[in-house]
Amino acid sequence: MPKMKTHSGAKKRFRVTGSGKLVRRRANRAHYAEHKSSKFMRRLKSDVVLSDADSKKIKKLLAK
Repeated sequence: MPKMKTHSGAKKRFRVTGSGKLVRRRANRAHYAEHKSSKFMRRLKSDVVLSDADSKKIKKLLAK
């Protein structure tokens, strides 16, 4: 059985923490920032931990 290849899109979007949890960026931060409030943009700064159900799928894509 050959090795599993890492999904290129997933490796750019998710990272694994030291404890093995998966972290992603928040959406709506890429562009059109002038229309969004500073409070809203600050809230989008922080990374968020994936739910267990999503983590299972993404770990398969990351071959972890």
